Formats: sequence, C-alpha cells, structure tokens
Amino acid sequence: MSLQDTVSAERPHIAFFGLRNAGKSSLVNAVTGQELSVVSDVKGTTTDPVQKAMELLPLGPVVIIDTPGLDDTGALGELRVERARRILAKTDVAVLVVDATVGLTETDTQLLDLLRERALPHLIAYNKADLLPARPALPDGALYVSAATGENIDALKDSLGAFVAGQKPERRLIADLLEPGDTVLLVVPIDAAAPKGRLILPQQQTMRDLLDAHCLFCTCQPEEVPAALAGLREKPKLVVTDSQAFSSVAKAVPDDVLLTSFSILFARYKGDLPVLVRGAARLASLRDGDKVLISEGCTHHRQCGDIGTVKLPGWIKRYTGAQPVFSFTSGGTFPDDLSEYALVVHCGGCMLNAAEMRHRIAVSQAAGVPMVNYGVAIAQMHGILPRALAPFPALLELLRKPEN
Repeated sequence: MSLQDTVSAERPHIAFFGLRNAGKSSLVNAVTGQELSVVSDVKGTTTDPVQKAMELLPLGPVVIIDTPGLDDTGALGELRVERARRILAKTDVAVLVVDATVGLTETDTQLLDLLRERALPHLIAYNKADLLPARPALPDGALYVSAATGENIDALKDSLGAFVAGQKPERRLIADLLEPGDTVLLVVPIDAAAPKGRLILPQQQTMRDLLDAHCLFCTCQPEEVPAALAGLREKPKLVVTDSQAFSSVAKAVPDDVLLTSFSILFARYKGDLPVLVRGAARLASLRDGDKVLISEGCTHHRQCGDIGTVKLPGWIKRYTGAQPVFSFTSGGTFPDDLSEYALVVHCGGCMLNAAEMRHRIAVSQAAGVPMVNYGVAIAQMHGILPRALAPFPALLELLRKPEN
C-alpha cells in the first residue's frame, strides 16, 4: 500500500440496509456503476455483507457495504441478519432501501428507530419507483429511486455526498501538536512482528501527516535512539515510539523532550482518549480471576511474543501481582455484552474507522466496564503515563482524578 492511498479506515462507510428483494444490491450497483453485488429475483441472494473501498463521485473515497436482508428466516437467516446489524457499528451513513411497491414495513420501522437511537445519519430510498402508478409525498430524508431505470440515482449520490461532507470533522493525527519546521523522532522496531518490506499503517499515516504539516522527521529503531538524538542539530519537539518500546525509549529520551506513542496518538484520533486514560486506573485493582478482554481491530498471524496474546498478559500479571483470566478477540469480532469483564484492553484501532471505535467504547461504557488502550496501558504499567500524556496537557488532570 502506498502512502497516497486512502485506507478503508479513513473512508466514510456507507451501508445499504433493507428487506430481501427490496433491491438493495441493484441499487448499490446503480450507485457505484459497478457489478459490486450479485443481483437475482431470488430472495436472500446477498448472504454476507459485501464491502468495497472505491472512489465515488461526488463523494470521493468511500467504503460501500451491501448487507443481507433484514427479514431473512431460519437459523442461518438469523445469523445473516445479525451480521447485517453488526455493520451498523462501522456505518457513517445508512441507506434504508424500501420496496416502493410495498412501503415501509414493521422491520423497516424498527431499523429506523435503531438508526435514530444511535443518531446515525440516514436516508430512505424508495426503490422500484418506476413500478408505481402514483407517488405519495415523502418526508424529508426520503426519495424515490429506480435501480432499473436510473431515476434519481444522481440525486441519491448528491444527498449522500452532503451527509458525508456535513459530518467530516477536522481531525489531525499529530500535526496539530506541532508547528511547521518542528522535528519529530519516530521510533519503529523492526522485529519478527514487523511486516517484511513495509511499515505498518500507524507509522505510515503519522509520516504522511507530518509531511502535510511541513514538519521534519527521522526514524530509527529503539536501540538507535541515543545515536539518532546525538545526530540531530537540535532536540526534537516530540518523540513517538511503538508502545512496546516505551520503557527503553523513555530512558534514552531527555525529560525535557515530549514523548508519546503511535497507539496513544491513534486513541486520540479514532476514539475517546479521556475515556481510555480513565480506564488505566482499573489495571491496578485487578484481582485473581478477574476477566480481561484484550481486543485487536485487525487480524494477523500470531507470532511468538505477540503483543496482544503474550506480552500484554505478561505485563498485566507482573504489574498487578494477580492472575486475571484473559479472553481475546480480533478483527470485526467484539462482544455486545461485556458485563462479565472487569476491563477491556483495546489496540490503537488503526484498522477500524472512527465510527466502529466509538461504538466499541460506547458498548464498554454502557456495561460499566472500563476500557484502556494498548499504549495507555503499557505506559501506565511502566510508570510513565504522565510523561506519555504530556503532549496533551488537558488529560493530565484525569490522572489526578481518575474515574472508576
């Protein structure tokens, strides 16, 4: 992947929902101008969510998702419906596709109630409008379309574009912490877990944001930090390290140089860093038998010394002196019910879009279960969390008044 690519996690996610045979897949194909989804008169042709990152004018880079019908039946159908509902967690804008010849059904209304409950931006597309002998007036946020004739497809895309444009907050990964010309040292371990021949996404995105901000940066491995600092004409404004190297890097970086991690930067960028900082306090009170969920947003081949399944459990046991019970999830899997857990330890979420990261935090808060991010947890357990949060002064007060 090149730095010029817009990764899926940074693209607005637009998901199409509706009953079987409402014409979701036909409408997705009409909107995208591609045969993205298989179309058939047989109900339930779409059996799993179909997702594609693409350029869609006038919206730009987006992810389009076609979902199974919400009225699928049988044991397998229930699983498909559940998968469709799980897509809501990552959806930025939803399109409810209604068969205009049938009208809103009870299932459609239930989904609309859920969308409103989650304050999720949405449109209602009354498809198959070409088959209507007459067209009753529609409320705001709804329009007649026809995937068969192409009627109002451009209007639907324009409406989606307006929704997307209206909810794009200006977020910066690191640039807002710096001034043009500032120097940053990036500490990037190249170990068994590092992908061969390339850098991982958080490192790439950080570099790109620094370039856009007209900042200078140099990159080294943890053991090279002293040499890198000595080679710079002036001290860097900020050092950003892989969280796993926090301890050794903190010892090598002078106290008057700001220090944080890629994981903490992403926690601020993707989720709610204050919530995750407050969750760090729960680490110290873990006891034998407490259940801890360690969750990663991506899927990868587990290596010896894997951070999620090996290093973090080991650090937690040493820090607490206890023997918690650990569970692990990865990728799109995240429990809807967290009530059995004492703590959730989550990765930086670089492969999740902001909507899904916010959803996971909301699920944790609704269950009353603290959540902490990898970088925050590692800094806490190595006794350097105040220093790791120094680039964000407003958060330091949370360490003095943690919430349980």
